[in-house]
Amino acid sequence: MSQRQVLQVFEQYQKSRTQFVQTIAELSTRPQNIETLQNAGVMSLLRPLLLDVVPTVQQTAALALGRLANYNDDLAEAVVKGDILPQLVYSLAEQNRFYKKAAAFVLRAVAKHSPQLAQSVVDCGALDALVICLEEFDPGVKESAAWALGYIARHNAELSQAVVDAGAVPLLVLCIQEPELSLKRISASALSDVCKHSPELAQTVVDAGAIAHLAQMILNPDAKLKRQVFSALSQISKHSVDLSEMVVEAEIFPAVLTCLRDPDEYVRKNVATLIREIAKHTPELAQLIVNAGGVAAIVDYVGESKGNVRLPGVMTLGYIAAHSDNLAMAVIVSKRVNQLAITLAEESEDHIKAAVGWSLGQIGRHTPEHAKAVAVANVLPRLLQLYLAASSSEDLQIKSKKALKNILQKCVHLQALEPLLHDAPANVLKHVVGQYSKVLPHDSKARRIFVTSGGLKKVQEIKCDPGSALHEYISSINNCFPEEIVRYYSPGYSEALLERVEQFIPTS
Repeated sequence: MSQRQVLQVFEQYQKSRTQFVQTIAELSTRPQNIETLQNAGVMSLLRPLLLDVVPTVQQTAALALGRLANYNDDLAEAVVKGDILPQLVYSLAEQNRFYKKAAAFVLRAVAKHSPQLAQSVVDCGALDALVICLEEFDPGVKESAAWALGYIARHNAELSQAVVDAGAVPLLVLCIQEPELSLKRISASALSDVCKHSPELAQTVVDAGAIAHLAQMILNPDAKLKRQVFSALSQISKHSVDLSEMVVEAEIFPAVLTCLRDPDEYVRKNVATLIREIAKHTPELAQLIVNAGGVAAIVDYVGESKGNVRLPGVMTLGYIAAHSDNLAMAVIVSKRVNQLAITLAEESEDHIKAAVGWSLGQIGRHTPEHAKAVAVANVLPRLLQLYLAASSSEDLQIKSKKALKNILQKCVHLQALEPLLHDAPANVLKHVVGQYSKVLPHDSKARRIFVTSGGLKKVQEIKCDPGSALHEYISSINNCFPEEIVRYYSPGYSEALLERVEQFIPTS
């Protein structure tokens, strides 16, 4: 056998390995092939190819493993059990940039499924290797490493702390300053994943100087980058007053308000979430948002959005109104309570209706003027309906009841209370009757309307225990009218009159 024939055997073997890994990598892109590949023992066949002498075979084997591990947690578990991770981590430090990208992809694909799998990635020493990759010259390697670090950090505070302890945060902040858009996006996403778990982790990101660089990108034309920027700023702001103030000091207002009209739905939602996280902390921060024109912008956003995208906007209005009567009046003065009433009528999801009910309760709970502004939008019957509906979730019932109580305890606008007098159960009725007992003694016109509209008759029909608050309110109302009028509208009075007619003996 000649030398050429001998070498041909090796060439044939190399071609076969190359063809095998390329075919497996291609097949693993289609979900319908995954189970067949798994049953055929693909993991054990790919593992030795990670150490192949041919770089192309190594890289393609890693790519195929990443695609398989990305598909479900069983396959990711198989990567862990097959002792493949230590090989990948070792190769991250040794191999070329193409292999590093593929290896980081496998680590990310394993880590994404659960905290346990992410911990397996950390335990094999991947964090140090990934952090070193953040210092690589090639932006693709940095991107793959940042992506893997973000997927590890997103699960819980312990894993996030491990990413911080490995020294990733300052390098991620450098990565958001790089010119490549995709690297900026993924690094901002990773920072968001790190700081979402606790104030301490968020402070680490802030101390690395992230806020200033993130704030510079809020008007970047790239929608996917803005999504991640606003997400990161929200995750920083949500933890404390101090962190929120640092975000505000980066002069993000009023520029962020223009992004509430961004064509991208997720950008709009993340901006509204950021404003909500800032507004909830203190009256001063809420006032800053109001002064920047935030209320009108948020209400327009609520009007133009649907479903879950609306939710942060609805809650922002509630948080602003909750702080003080002046801030609640700022929401009312913008003539925007009607928008919340429309949202309450339009939405089908219980959790969104619960948030709208809560916000209306926060607006109406301060003074009679606030309560009237909410009541004239005709939301009280709707809140009562949601509270009584058997199909409403427990949270929706609780929030609707609380909102009703908050508004009713301040409401002296009797026209809005009237429908509730006829439909409300006893635990809500006592608040309605209580408000009538406050107004009727001082308003003769209201007393007349109360009689002609059937209110007095309805009050006489209410059954309550003597000595209860409801009984006292009814007595107080009855004392506002002549005794014969009260008697006339009392149940059984018409029968008593007829009885007297029957017993009456006419004079001859």
